[in-house]
Amino acid sequence: MVTTASTYLFEATEKRFFFKNVSILIPENWKENSEYKRPKLESYEHADVLVAPPTLPGRDEPYTKQFTACGEKGEYIHLTPDFVLGKSESEYGPSGRLFVHEWAHLRWGVFDEYNEDEPYYSATSKKIEATRCPTGITGINRVYTCQGDSCVTRACRIDSKTKLYEKDCQFFPEKDQTEKASIMFMQGIDSVVEFCKENNHNREAPSLQNKMCNSRSTWDVISNSEDFKNTTSMVAPPPPPVFSLLKISQRIMCLVLDKSGSMAGSNRLNRMNQAAKHFLMQTIENGSWVGMVHFDSTAYIKSKLIQITSSNERNKLLESLPTAASGGTSICRGIKSAFQVLTGTYPQIDGSEIVLLTDGEDNTAGSCVDEVRQSGAIIHFIALGPSADQAVIEMSTITGGKHKYASDEAANNGLIDAFAALVSGNADLSQQSLQLESKGLTLNNNLWMNGTVIIDSTVGKDTFFLVTWNGQSPTISLWDPNGKRMENFTVDTDSKIAYLSIPGTAKVGVWTYSLQAKQNSEILTITVNSRAANSSVPPITVNAKMNKDTNSFPSPMIVYAEILQGFVPILGANVTAFIESNSGKTEVLQLLDNGAGADSFKNDGVYSRYFTAYSENGRYSLKVRVHGGTNAATRSIRHPLNRAAYIPGWVVDAQQYIIRINGSLLDLRDNFDDALQVNTTDLLPKEANSEETFAFKPGNISEENATHIFIAIQSVDKSNLTSKVSNIAQVALFIPEADSSPDETQPNPSPGENLPNSGVSISSLVLSVVGSVALVSIILSTAVCILNKKKNSRRPRTEF
Repeated sequence: MVTTASTYLFEATEKRFFFKNVSILIPENWKENSEYKRPKLESYEHADVLVAPPTLPGRDEPYTKQFTACGEKGEYIHLTPDFVLGKSESEYGPSGRLFVHEWAHLRWGVFDEYNEDEPYYSATSKKIEATRCPTGITGINRVYTCQGDSCVTRACRIDSKTKLYEKDCQFFPEKDQTEKASIMFMQGIDSVVEFCKENNHNREAPSLQNKMCNSRSTWDVISNSEDFKNTTSMVAPPPPPVFSLLKISQRIMCLVLDKSGSMAGSNRLNRMNQAAKHFLMQTIENGSWVGMVHFDSTAYIKSKLIQITSSNERNKLLESLPTAASGGTSICRGIKSAFQVLTGTYPQIDGSEIVLLTDGEDNTAGSCVDEVRQSGAIIHFIALGPSADQAVIEMSTITGGKHKYASDEAANNGLIDAFAALVSGNADLSQQSLQLESKGLTLNNNLWMNGTVIIDSTVGKDTFFLVTWNGQSPTISLWDPNGKRMENFTVDTDSKIAYLSIPGTAKVGVWTYSLQAKQNSEILTITVNSRAANSSVPPITVNAKMNKDTNSFPSPMIVYAEILQGFVPILGANVTAFIESNSGKTEVLQLLDNGAGADSFKNDGVYSRYFTAYSENGRYSLKVRVHGGTNAATRSIRHPLNRAAYIPGWVVDAQQYIIRINGSLLDLRDNFDDALQVNTTDLLPKEANSEETFAFKPGNISEENATHIFIAIQSVDKSNLTSKVSNIAQVALFIPEADSSPDETQPNPSPGENLPNSGVSISSLVLSVVGSVALVSIILSTAVCILNKKKNSRRPRTEF
């Protein structure tokens, strides 16, 4: 698929782009193979293409998750195992061509040139046209219906309200075309090898490309991308792609924690320990290898790699956390010590992770950027406070790591959230720790912090409640959905945390908590995590992001939150974003999925909003809270957006009639191919032996003295075999000047009447194939080849 796609992409992009290196990530549970290598920066979480079960059973629809603006990179391409195995080529065309269609979505942010919600439109030509690009793609519009095993095809009727074709009408393209565009309409047509360009772009059609990209052609968007600006056309053909087989293996991680003097301020050291304890007790997955390094002006290896198989290993790591803060800051020494920890057990660092937490700047940090780049390790950076080092941000970016920011506002719970985001990018979703609640308050006059946590049926395994405080331990009350009070919170007064793990699977419903502080100005937080209740039922997840990492006035930022169960979007949720600035100021924003403003598509499970209430330049962190409510529902019927067009069938067998006219019978008979051709786009051949009626304007006849139009027909079948020329019919145009007196009058015949003394000037002509034209040598029936005989009610009304 990828090899053929590479060649197709190369030709479609004017010999600029091809696939040079392709990494295939092999699941951890597959058998070992000598060809498999350990991944470096590659992870399932950041893959361009996901091969995963279909969105819903039985739907092997390839699509691209794409919810940002025109020209912006998409999230990923989703292909199903059956599609990759070649079981859907009859429905979507060759897989290599389809991959290029999806790649254009993903890489260059272009959109489909069909629209299932608006499959037809009224063109300026006064015709009803199928939404497509370009209009040169020919075909017929038909309704295909089935009752039991009996299926029929009929012509489409016009809806009296919309003045367009009825809702079940579909456009069936002809199998043989001459148009070279467009890949974003239907790449499965053999002749299609290009994207729509300015010279053939259909600006009239209500396609998603026109709507999302301000009627720009797909090639205009691609040719204005950074990719295009940085390349030139190649002369030589591209080499075939080089494939690397990389097998996911056990997670290897080293925590690199800052214990410099600045960590003593703003309760930073203890807050770091609270977050690290939560990470080690709850977030890091069983089977992982974890080590630990502390650093100030030098570095200290506190724990070699330990494989976590039970709570014993977790507790041993908890004992290694720093207890005091002092000294300077040497980030590079901390990282180099982490390399020693990682190579102590595994000589190969590739794919290992380093979690670096620091609150300060280090003007020497840039000295080890190249070493980090070449190491093969992934650097996750947690920046605490406003002064974290820019060089470490660069390390995180170049290694594909996560960059998280936490302010000194403890009530925002930023550090615990940052560590909680470090779930494995390769772990199965059912094994990942999911955050159900993260909330904090600074309590003054009212010493109570009350709230609820909803545990739905998809989660509940390994449910973990964590409470933190700043001064004295609060009174903690927690009730399950049946009103039973939960006892036995473990209280760690040194770290100022209390936690409770619910055995088995937590009860589904509303859990209620009540925290009572012992003093004013107390800061309390509560964090609740859980895992999937059943490995075969995907949990509901939230993927939150902003369209850029940093902001500068006056450019707006966009907040996105995608809510899914597996790959199925969740609709009707109440979604709130909390955006925290560099100084700790928090803004609250309600996100919407109504298709307005920053929201690209209505009801696609992606909730978004423009964020303009920023008060300062710099980094912003994001937290999203989602409540299902009574109106929340999964989208179970609608098809994914941004997918390659499903091909309902082709127009085959008697494909077309060629009608030519001439003012000379002899010229038409002897030089049929040179005669003036009538536009027969609207002439759709019927079954053999049927009467055909077709109206057309005769056009200009070259002979000045012609008195008749002579007409002949050829038919063309599905294999482009052409019949002999039919017999020639004639129709009078006008009467030559006669030697009659001026006062003589002639009768006015009806149009088309062939009278010897007719004075008619015919502007249009009605031709009856059976009546005016004798039998054509070969007339084969028009047939619509339906690719899926049993109509699926889940199929869209039309796909293009």
